[in-house]
Amino acid sequence: MNLASIRAIYGFEMARTRRTLMGSIISPVISTSLYFIVFGAAIGSRIPEVGGVSYGAFIVPGLVMLSLLTQSISNASFGIYFPRFSGTIYELLSAPISSLEIVIGYVGAAATKSILIGLIILGTAALFVPLRIDHPLWMLLYLVLTAVTFSLVGFIIGIWADGFEKLQVVPLLIVTPLTFLGGSFYSIDMLPPFWQTVALFNPVVYLVSGFRWSFYGMGDVSLGVSLGVTALFLVLALGVVTWIFRTGYRLKA
Repeated sequence: MNLASIRAIYGFEMARTRRTLMGSIISPVISTSLYFIVFGAAIGSRIPEVGGVSYGAFIVPGLVMLSLLTQSISNASFGIYFPRFSGTIYELLSAPISSLEIVIGYVGAAATKSILIGLIILGTAALFVPLRIDHPLWMLLYLVLTAVTFSLVGFIIGIWADGFEKLQVVPLLIVTPLTFLGGSFYSIDMLPPFWQTVALFNPVVYLVSGFRWSFYGMGDVSLGVSLGVTALFLVLALGVVTWIFRTGYRLKA
């Protein structure tokens, strides 16, 4: 494996983050802080506790997961789309670099940025609510798995999109609504039985539930099921990326 090529792609993407610090890191953190203020004041006073946890602390895993999903997809999709848009992708494809090294470079950088944002949001949350993490290693595992998985999804979107507007279609119209409806701000146990069953068809429920379990030892579904769904997402994304490079989909003129 050519580690120099991976470092070059990874370093370039991370340098782009430093050049766009306001939009890449500061803006998502400020937006999430507003969620704490608004939801904590408007809803927290009406729902003092959920499962023995204050409402403000209860929504922290959901807010981190919301930012993690959207930022992972956004960072990875733009990272690979811009070389396609500018035409420099052909120089990369003609260089002595394997498809695996290209994916590791772009996806690794996107996942790193998303994880940094998630950790910063956790630090910011501690300023607003009494935060605790019962299983820190599981929390880090979920953070990394989710960031890598959805960075791969973003990479796929960046290859599929043929315009800048399409880069926003999946995050805005699919991922964000699923996250809001996936138990980020409530437990699905609070829903009527019929809607609890419907919610179980939302894959984000399993991601949020497993991540929340790492904080407070409770979740809407079991830890094993949450890990299984996350692993399934990862395998499916890897399969699609492999197919893209084997067929040259949207990569060959």
